[in-house]
Amino acid sequence: MKQTIFEGIATALITPTNEQGVDYNQLDRLIDWQIDEGIDALVICGTTGEASTLTDDEHKAVIAHSVKKVAGRVPVIAGTGSNETAYALELTKHACEVGADAVLVVTPYYNKATQKGLVKLFETIADASTKPVILYNVPSRTGVNIEPSTYEELGNHPNIVAIKEAGGNISQIVETVTKVQGKLDLYSGNDDQIVPLLSMGGKGCISVLSNVLPAKTRELYTRFANGDVKGSASLQCEFTELNKALFCEVNPIPVKAAMAAMGFCENYLRLPLTVMEESHYENLLEAMRRQGLNV
Repeated sequence: MKQTIFEGIATALITPTNEQGVDYNQLDRLIDWQIDEGIDALVICGTTGEASTLTDDEHKAVIAHSVKKVAGRVPVIAGTGSNETAYALELTKHACEVGADAVLVVTPYYNKATQKGLVKLFETIADASTKPVILYNVPSRTGVNIEPSTYEELGNHPNIVAIKEAGGNISQIVETVTKVQGKLDLYSGNDDQIVPLLSMGGKGCISVLSNVLPAKTRELYTRFANGDVKGSASLQCEFTELNKALFCEVNPIPVKAAMAAMGFCENYLRLPLTVMEESHYENLLEAMRRQGLNV
């Protein structure tokens, strides 16, 4: 039986930055707050963590620092994917060495690999990793989609244990689940599809929303796990306005603005990302206030 990394909600954590670099004091505050709020795991240096604009040294340092700060309280999942295989291997080995509990490996962006190429890539990384590997499918950002039959083949690798599915195609996800049952755990990568994926046997969600609402996002999962599907679905619907606001511009622009409004970071991003448009920002703040946040 393969290892389940977590059940529930994992926050795809932002990386607090400013003109001087990574703000580790704020990162520590965020980690402690997320754990205190009951989150089940933390994803470090993923898409939401702006891994693509961190320097190589920063990327490695943030993973190592976060593992040390978490100190085993929840699983730490390190984003180690890249469109350069050698760098993905280097990051993966580093994350394993510093004590991450698992690695999250995105499909290689821009290269547009074939399905055969994806299998070879993921197997190569999984062979090199001493920790479990979660596959990350987000075709809207990478230009390539992991097909159900590819998941089925990759599920045979003993070190590939789960999927973060952010493709959004429910029909394809159903087909994937049919093919990988017992081989790969499923996590939603979209906050507006948590309940639908839980209903298909998903283990939880790797969430952007939970940066802002960790306890309430966790409650959505708890209700479902306790058999209150109607209550869980009600929360899914309740979060619709805030989810839309958090994705009205490309992630992580809105969530960085939201977390800055909550005092957890500066509203600072590196090019090519820019701060949120003012009209969108006001809508975001209003959606946050409707969830009871004092911003």
